[in-house]
Amino acid sequence: MPDSASSSPAATPLAGGTARPLPLPLPLRDIVPWAVLVGALMLLGIYFVGSEEGAFSLVGGTWVHEFVHDGRHLLGFPCH
Repeated sequence: MPDSASSSPAATPLAGGTARPLPLPLPLRDIVPWAVLVGALMLLGIYFVGSEEGAFSLVGGTWVHEFVHDGRHLLGFPCH
């Protein structure tokens, strides 16, 4: 009787006779919405860290600048 784990189409036999499961394919249409969302959030974060002050400021006052001040220096954005 053949080993049921090694005869499965979702398993690959190894040298020791054991089976290793194959990774399932992830369709691109499942990745794209999440990639767009993460990209938009990253761009929003870079905006607030990099340019939320001066002429292009969306938020009045300096509290956003002070909140991300150390992050600006860590990422190399000049602010002084």
